[in-house]
Amino acid sequence: MTTFPAPAMGAFPVLQEGVEVDGGTVYVPADPGRVLWGRLPHRSDTPVARIGAGDPVVIDTISHEGILEDQGSDPVGYFGRHGVAPDQVLADAIEVTARRRRDPRIDGPHIVTGPIAVDGARPGDLLAVRVDDLRMRAPYGVVSTRHGRGVLTGHPILDDGYNAFCSVRELDGAWFGTMPLRPDGDEVAHFPLAPFLGIIGVATDTETRAHSVPPGRHGGNIDIRLLTPGATLFVPVQVPDALLYVGDPHYAQGNGEVALTALEAPLRASLTVDLIPAAQVRHKLGRVEGPFAAGHGLLIPTGMDEDLNLALRMCVGNAVELVTALFDMDPRQAYLYLSAATDFDVSQAVDLVTGVHGSIRVADFPPGAGSGLARRILDRAR
Repeated sequence: MTTFPAPAMGAFPVLQEGVEVDGGTVYVPADPGRVLWGRLPHRSDTPVARIGAGDPVVIDTISHEGILEDQGSDPVGYFGRHGVAPDQVLADAIEVTARRRRDPRIDGPHIVTGPIAVDGARPGDLLAVRVDDLRMRAPYGVVSTRHGRGVLTGHPILDDGYNAFCSVRELDGAWFGTMPLRPDGDEVAHFPLAPFLGIIGVATDTETRAHSVPPGRHGGNIDIRLLTPGATLFVPVQVPDALLYVGDPHYAQGNGEVALTALEAPLRASLTVDLIPAAQVRHKLGRVEGPFAAGHGLLIPTGMDEDLNLALRMCVGNAVELVTALFDMDPRQAYLYLSAATDFDVSQAVDLVTGVHGSIRVADFPPGAGSGLARRILDRAR
C-alpha cells in the first residue's frame, strides 16, 4: 500500500499575488479589477493588459471552488474547516469573493482573468496560445458535483450537491492529489497531478457577455486535459485585438469530467501568444471549425455540440481537414487512417455543450510534409 507523508498543508506555501514574478514580463494578477465572474469577455470590454505577438505573459487564476454560495461564499471559513490556516488562503480569492458579485441563477461559476489585448490580432486570424509553464498556487483543491449536472443525473444516491477537499502531497519527487475514501476517514485514494487551464479563449463578437460554462468557437471552457505545458491552443479570433482570457484552473481531470468538476485549484500560467494571419488560415485551414491544439507529439482537433454524437462527428470532420491540410493526405485516406490510428475521447460531458477531442500522432507522417504554415503548426506539436 502506498503511504504518503502526512502534511496536507505543508507541501508548499501558497503563491500569493505578485510573489516571485519576473519584473521584465507582463504580469496580470487576478484581482477584482482584472477578472470576470461567470461571464466571458465580449467585443466592447476594455483590456486589462496589452501584449504583442510573440510576447510572453504571466497570468494568475483563481478557482471558483471554495468560494461559491453553496460553500458559504467565505474561502477562509470553507478552507479553514479543512485545516487550512487563514494565511494559506489566497488573498486574491478572498478579495474577489468580497468585492465581485454574480447572479447564480443566470451566470456561470468560473472566474476568468482578462481580457488581454494582443496587438495586431484581427478577426479571422488564429491566436496561438502556447502554455509554457503552470505553477500550483495552493497545496489543495476541491472536486464537486451540484445542480444535477453530472453524468449520473437522477441517480438516487449520487445526484446531489457535495464535494471533496483534496490535499496535494509529494511522493518520490512527483505531486499527487489525495481524496479520502470516506468523508470522515483517514485512508486516501491518490492520483497523479497534471495541471492545465480548463478555460482559454477569446472575446465573442457579441453585444453581451457569453455564459462561462459552454465552450464554442471562441474556445472558453473546453476542458481538454492535454493542454499541459508544452501544448499550444489555436483559437479563431473574433474581434480586434483578440481579447484573450484564461481561467478554470485544474490540477487533474479525467476525460469526461463525469461528476461535474475536475480537481479545481488555482494556477499561475506562463503563456506565449502568437498569430497566424487570416489569409493563411483561409487558404489551408478554412474548413476547420473552432479551436484545435498541438503538443506532446499530437495534433488535437476538437468538436463541440449539445449532442455528443454531433460533437464526435464534428471532431472527426475537423481531424480529416487537419490531416489533409497539414500532411497533404488524400481526405479518404485520412478518414481511414483516423479509424485505424487515432483515439477520439470525450473531453467533458457536463458543460451544456459537450466536447470531444482527437489525438493524432505527428510521428505517423513523413517529416517535412506540408506547407510552411503546416510546419509552423507542427513545430508546436513536437
